[in-house]
Amino acid sequence: MRLIALAGRHATAVMAAGVLIGLAVPPLATLARPLLVPTLLIPLALALVRLDWAAAGAWRHRPGTVAALLAFILGVSPLAVWAVTLALVPLGFPEPLAQALVLMAASSPIVSNVAIALILRLDAPLAIVVVLAGTALVPLTLPIAADALVGVSLEMPLAEFMGRLLALVGSAFVAAWLIRRLVPARTLAAHHDLLDGLSVLNLLLFGLAIMDGVTAYAIERPGYVALAIVAAYAFNLLLQVAGGLAFRHLGTTRALTVALLAGNCNMGLVLVALQGRASFDVTVYFALAQIPMYTLPALLKPVYARLTAARASPR
Repeated sequence: MRLIALAGRHATAVMAAGVLIGLAVPPLATLARPLLVPTLLIPLALALVRLDWAAAGAWRHRPGTVAALLAFILGVSPLAVWAVTLALVPLGFPEPLAQALVLMAASSPIVSNVAIALILRLDAPLAIVVVLAGTALVPLTLPIAADALVGVSLEMPLAEFMGRLLALVGSAFVAAWLIRRLVPARTLAAHHDLLDGLSVLNLLLFGLAIMDGVTAYAIERPGYVALAIVAAYAFNLLLQVAGGLAFRHLGTTRALTVALLAGNCNMGLVLVALQGRASFDVTVYFALAQIPMYTLPALLKPVYARLTAARASPR
């Protein structure tokens, strides 16, 4: 238990280790592969256990702000990325990588953003509202963006896509409800480091699992992999900066939360919708894009702390 709590106190560093170990030790990534779905659900369930539901519910009184956030993440972001890649492809930028970047930007925020927001002391209630609403809407918006912007047809029936998402998110809600029913609120509050540790260990396992097969591909095509990693960092940061600046009027903590949501998109949902029709170059990018998603929280944590502290300090 102490080791898990210690992982919680050093959550961002442990997260960063996950994908790097997965790349460095391929057998571990292969071993962790069957844990992809459980390790996606558990951090969301643990975040829901700790969530301030009154604060999340208060966002129903600000529907215009929530709608603007969703429009930016699901609409403006893919359009912006498409415009940038449209200019890059004639300069030799790989077409599959351009497609992958647009599809990434067109997806909803990853569900583990809620757990990461808690770890970084950002606005987790805002994160859960946008994550859930974005996940509910993405079956409607993603096929349109994919077809219009990159000419990729997502043929999965809407009912099947939404059913899979409902099963994914619904199971996390059920688990969180059971935990809150069985464990007193005071006990949960007293063990936040332990809960952070459990969340981050699951994120570490997910980071390991999604790297399965990537190391071998990197040895075969090091140039593409290097470019994909650079692009993943660049576009993650560009979307974060754009989201933070666009919603800076919400205050520093909320603007940083929007940045986190805008930059870290759920590529697993895109893979589900593609049903194996994407080229392997696109699929590899979705795995490599986990590297900035897992390492940037550690790299940016001092920046978040400095910005929120400066905002909170008296003038």
